[in-house]
Amino acid sequence: MAENWNIFTKAQAHGPIDYGVPLPSGNDQRIGKPFHFKWLGWIGDAQVGPFYLGGYGVASIITGFVAIQIMGLNMWASVDWSPIEFVRQLPWLALEPPGPEWGLSLPPLNEGGWWILAGFFLTVSILLWWVRMYRRARQLGLGTHVAWAFMAAIWLYLVLGFIRPVLMGSWAEAVPFGIFPHLDWTTAFSIRYGNLFYNPFHMLSIVFLFGSVLLFAMHGGTVMATSRFGSEREIEQAIDLGTGYERSGLFWRWTMGFCANTESIHRWAWWFAVLTCITGGIGILLSGTVVENWYLWGIQHGLVPPYPDTGVVDPTTLLTPGGGQ
Repeated sequence: MAENWNIFTKAQAHGPIDYGVPLPSGNDQRIGKPFHFKWLGWIGDAQVGPFYLGGYGVASIITGFVAIQIMGLNMWASVDWSPIEFVRQLPWLALEPPGPEWGLSLPPLNEGGWWILAGFFLTVSILLWWVRMYRRARQLGLGTHVAWAFMAAIWLYLVLGFIRPVLMGSWAEAVPFGIFPHLDWTTAFSIRYGNLFYNPFHMLSIVFLFGSVLLFAMHGGTVMATSRFGSEREIEQAIDLGTGYERSGLFWRWTMGFCANTESIHRWAWWFAVLTCITGGIGILLSGTVVENWYLWGIQHGLVPPYPDTGVVDPTTLLTPGGGQ
């Protein structure tokens, strides 16, 4: 019996070029001559193209390119236009938001204005790509689950760069553009608000992050383990007996007494992944707007045990008489 074609097998499927289902009227044509690429066939479908961009796709690429150009040119200028230093220091270079003295006003370009422009074009690009993704799903008769999962990530992005800074009254609260600088911002943010590890929504976000990784690994491993029985044809096997999927169900019932079915495992994994961004965004949004110090909040609500008597000043003694932070 032939096994599924994947990275663990030698065989690759090379059928006729598939141009896809016909598009409804009013859609642009797909572009590019499709071809097969063997290396891609080792990890998935070997066919490349044709591509569909459409008006929203083109607009998204243009605005995204403008945003990346603004970031890149500002970073390059910060190393005196040296290409060698730009490449060497790229992980540490940043485009910083305006300083706190500007509040929510529009500063000069070299004092944070470039950051606002880059953020504007990047946000427009992301939202246009979301519209494109949603419309493509509807035009192909698909569900819009992928688009709404992408919206969960957009929610976290908007909280970090727009919603929370607006509520705090300052663009300086936003995240800089850059690799290590945005990681440094995360560390400083956690310290400023009393350690995000005590933020219950951060805890939930980590639970859903690790949980989604585990669920997707369990599901992917289960399908590959039973691919010799055709388990990649999940929908067909869900309504048939004596299949690879029935064997996988027996495996999980024997292992832990319970198993998700063919359809519900995808819903579990989808929700876990989506809730990672949703709960993470809520946790960030509450920091500074509702809670000033998550460690002290945890002490007040019985989440954190008090410090042992080591002679070190207990931060809870710094609470105001009214219980404020």
